[in-house]
Amino acid sequence: MENDYQNEQEKLNQTIIVNQIEKKSNGVGTAGFVLALVALFLGWVPVLGWLLWLLGLILSFAGIFKSPKGLSIAGLIISLIDLILLVAVFGAIGAALSTL
Repeated sequence: MENDYQNEQEKLNQTIIVNQIEKKSNGVGTAGFVLALVALFLGWVPVLGWLLWLLGLILSFAGIFKSPKGLSIAGLIISLIDLILLVAVFGAIGAALSTL
């Protein structure tokens, strides 16, 4: 009986440490990726497309310096594709208007 009491006391004095793994996320890189992706589809809207493209580029670039970098790199690549498309579309529109 006394032995059971000692076992109970030993169990109560134990310290339990739980190490939880923190999930790392890159909110800035994710926001840059989403804005770059939206700008890819709304790039033809003059002011909105440019604003979304610029914000996506800035946030994706800022997200490169945090971990994980996957969505930041994807946002940067999409932003550069957006830039090429913006220059091509508005260059074509400018060329068409200059012939009038």
